[in-house]
Amino acid sequence: MQRILVANGPNLNLLGTRQTEVYGHTTLQTIEDLCRTHGETLGQTVTHMQSNHEGALIDAIHAARGTQDGIVLNAGAFTHTSVALMDAISSAEVPVVEVHLSNIHAREAFRHKSYIARVAIGQICGFGAQSYVLALEALAAHLAEGHTG
Repeated sequence: MQRILVANGPNLNLLGTRQTEVYGHTTLQTIEDLCRTHGETLGQTVTHMQSNHEGALIDAIHAARGTQDGIVLNAGAFTHTSVALMDAISSAEVPVVEVHLSNIHAREAFRHKSYIARVAIGQICGFGAQSYVLALEALAAHLAEGHTG
């Protein structure tokens, strides 16, 4: 079984009630359930974490080294600001797929820059909760090809 961490950053705990015109009505719990269920069909054991604190996300990425086969990361606004998260991903040597519910490239200009994209194996955005499913599938294929970090 592939071991996958789905890590969510700031404000994602408010999904379903926060800016529903941008992020929809799907809650984080629903996304977590979707990931667990879909991960099982792909032969993945999916675990979840969410934090509004950059350091907690960095700690989770560090802890994934040697314990997780891949990470699906929605770093929220930290995507556009955090060199520290970028460095953590580089150091962990675990493949990461960057995920966003909305299409960050069709939004405000400051959202077009991603520090995570520089070190991720790929980026999926704009498909709502389905972005997570696509990320799990991408990681499954990546790992099946024998790729690591």
